[in-house]
Amino acid sequence: MAEVPAVFLAQAINVLPYVVGVQLCSYAWFGVHRGEWRFVSLPDLSLLIKSVLFGVLMVALALFFVVRLEQIPRSVFVLYGMILAAAMASLRMGYRLLKDKHFASRTVGKKVLIVGAGAAGEQLVRDLRRNFPELYNIVAFVDDDEAKVGSDIHRIPIANTIDGLGALVERWSIDLVLIAIPSASDEEMQRIIDLCGQADVAYRTLPGVHELLTGKVGITDMRDVRIEDLLGRDPVTLDWQSISHNIESKVVLITGAGGSIGSELCRQIAAVGPKELVLYEQSEYNLYAIQEELVENFPELELHCVLGDICDAALVVHVFKKHTPGAVFHAAAYKHVPLLEGQVREAVKNNILGTRNIVNAAISCNAESFLLISTDKAVNPSSLMGACKRAAEMYCQAVADKTKTRVLTVRFGNVLGSAGSVVPKFIKQIKKGGPVTVTDPEMTRYFMTITEACQLILQASAVGEDGRIYVLDMGEPVRMAYLAEQLIKLHGKTPGVDVEITYTGLRPGEKLEEELFYADEQLTDTDFEKLLLAASRNINQDAVLEDIANLVDQICEAELFVDSKDLRVVLNRLVPEYASS
Repeated sequence: MAEVPAVFLAQAINVLPYVVGVQLCSYAWFGVHRGEWRFVSLPDLSLLIKSVLFGVLMVALALFFVVRLEQIPRSVFVLYGMILAAAMASLRMGYRLLKDKHFASRTVGKKVLIVGAGAAGEQLVRDLRRNFPELYNIVAFVDDDEAKVGSDIHRIPIANTIDGLGALVERWSIDLVLIAIPSASDEEMQRIIDLCGQADVAYRTLPGVHELLTGKVGITDMRDVRIEDLLGRDPVTLDWQSISHNIESKVVLITGAGGSIGSELCRQIAAVGPKELVLYEQSEYNLYAIQEELVENFPELELHCVLGDICDAALVVHVFKKHTPGAVFHAAAYKHVPLLEGQVREAVKNNILGTRNIVNAAISCNAESFLLISTDKAVNPSSLMGACKRAAEMYCQAVADKTKTRVLTVRFGNVLGSAGSVVPKFIKQIKKGGPVTVTDPEMTRYFMTITEACQLILQASAVGEDGRIYVLDMGEPVRMAYLAEQLIKLHGKTPGVDVEITYTGLRPGEKLEEELFYADEQLTDTDFEKLLLAASRNINQDAVLEDIANLVDQICEAELFVDSKDLRVVLNRLVPEYASS
């Protein structure tokens, strides 16, 4: 075996400190030392090779200045770089393989099947192996792309299409199915849930695409499948520039600020950055809760809380004079249909007189915009609540032409998860073991998420025309019986077997089907998705103002328990379609 010539060996020993120093500086510059060997991947190896090449070039340059590269063969630099890169890469990959084998051999956690062999599924595998190697044993993928079936991701087989999920669960005794398809449609999600239900296996899902704002996917993002995943509501595209112009650096006032819609408006508006945010709320606890949340999440926001009733005209005037809001969102209202049927005075007082107080105060302080949040129950109303909301719409239309303030209305159906609404009620009944009470097998309602509704409210407030009514595109109506069945399934139970569904019949004021617009309110598209403009109905403005003034007089001047028949007479004259119902 040939020996290294003494002259070369001496030269190598002399230059060794320079080589080591330069190479270490190169590693530090590229951050090679920060990578964990346990999770080394192709990007890490690419970075390693770049650092080695850079180090070799710097070594050659340093030696040129130190020894003029005398007695150093040029091939040394090529061989040095190749051997160093191969050695460092081999060490890291060998360490990772040993660790992977070690963890795989002792994994005793839940057996997991991942639905979706795309980017989200691959990232999910990385996260599970990195953070929870002993808790989850990933057995296989399933995916509807048949071209992928038979291949593998990180040595985990793509064993079948999604339709084969049940067989795989039984064969491998799967404990948990993780759904990693953020873009899944409601039909796809329903199909996967049905398959999981048939296989009697627990399942969780990643949020939708619009919720994964960070671009990262991990086990901590997994959540239970929610009813909105099955209703097919796509994310809304908004003109944030116009919304910011309507809110940014302005005083914004929200009534009903602690309610379901009001509190979500607070969150979204606070994120835009108003000059001040004024919260007007009757419920002490709700006001406290939203105040605490906003103070924690938006510490720089100037926040003012007003505990009070919108029917207190003196307080309303005082608050508006003190803060002079530029944008007003009126979300405060009584909304429970059967309950309000026996509370005529309070329904009229809150939903009509209260609205009158707020819109008049907004006009008096020269607010730039006022937005009334209305309901589909205001269309051909069969309930007192709906008739009062229709009267409030008409009042806003009647005063719109008499002021510089933009006065507009946004009308929509039910929102998922609002306080006292049907979804929380169904969930409570399911947790008790049933029965789930549905009014009628054919009853339908429109649904959208609270977040989506509030986004469209902000868009309407920013671009809406004076005196107009905007209707939110709610999609297709949902049968309440179907909604109950899906909620029962989402809780891992079988409708009619584990939890019964009973039908109770229509309650006072209820309709089988709701309508979003009148027949003569022809809807036209706006420049914004899911925001529709209803053609204005002809109303006698003077008659509307006179009738509402009459209602106010009866409430304010009569005895406390004013005869509800007198109020109904005026309300029937104001909203004749309510009388005919």
